[in-house]
Amino acid sequence: ISEGNNISWSVNEFILLGFPCRREIQILLFVIFSLIYLLTLMGNTSIICAVWSSRKLHTPMYILLANFSFLEICYVSSDVPKMLANIISQTKSISYAGCLLQFYFFFSMCAAEGYFLSAMSFDRFLAICRPLHYPTIMTYHLCARLVVFCWVGGFLSILMPAVLMSQVPFCGPNIIDHFFCDLGPLLALSCVPVPKTTLTCATVSSLIIFITFLYILGSYTLVLRAVLRVPAGSGRNKAFSTCASHFLVVSLFYGSVMVMYVSPGSRSHPGTQKFVTLFYCMATPFFNPLIYSLRNKDMK
Repeated sequence: ISEGNNISWSVNEFILLGFPCRREIQILLFVIFSLIYLLTLMGNTSIICAVWSSRKLHTPMYILLANFSFLEICYVSSDVPKMLANIISQTKSISYAGCLLQFYFFFSMCAAEGYFLSAMSFDRFLAICRPLHYPTIMTYHLCARLVVFCWVGGFLSILMPAVLMSQVPFCGPNIIDHFFCDLGPLLALSCVPVPKTTLTCATVSSLIIFITFLYILGSYTLVLRAVLRVPAGSGRNKAFSTCASHFLVVSLFYGSVMVMYVSPGSRSHPGTQKFVTLFYCMATPFFNPLIYSLRNKDMK
């Protein structure tokens, strides 16, 4: 064990290859990704400001949405700024400690996103399937507890995988064919096989993904059944529109995450890996404000 710990410190930094291509294309990618990042920050910030400033939106549904938007800002900021810096940099390096911190924060935000989507589906289930009991069940106190659980739960869920990753022996090479410190590429650089770490990371990620996804799927199935029983009219259309927005966000997030982390030890093609990762770490936070605001009269 002591030997493994000594080896792990022989690598002081990692090289993130990112997107190896011609300089002109790298500059173009930098401009496109910077624009998406800025629009993502603006979109999610506008939702937070709208909920903060309007008393009409001081309801559990919008309090959860504002927290979700803040989470998206933290989520996209955990890896995109470093990716942008590396695109235009010649060195493309990240320190050992910085790599582990990026790993921990990124996947903590990822877990918290799953919890927030579950909490939002629970809120919609109560509002549509138990409308008379909704005000007494979904109180501000319960909403606050859900928010705290989602944030704290996200960071606690990834604590063990992060501790195990800090004990993985890295003695070189230190080149990661990715744009951030992802789980699979890091495990691939280990000097010796680490089946315990691989199994733990696979188990934790699979449990978080499947439990939250199945819960959300079950909630929206019950919601859909309840909505279809409502006579056609404005109430039915509003309920269906709100739930359709939520489920679209769920589909975007889980569709791409399941491809990557249900089996983190598997080695897919680096190009495909980067594209799928880019989709859920940049595209979903970018589209979420559009989905929630454009289909919502109160938010407009």
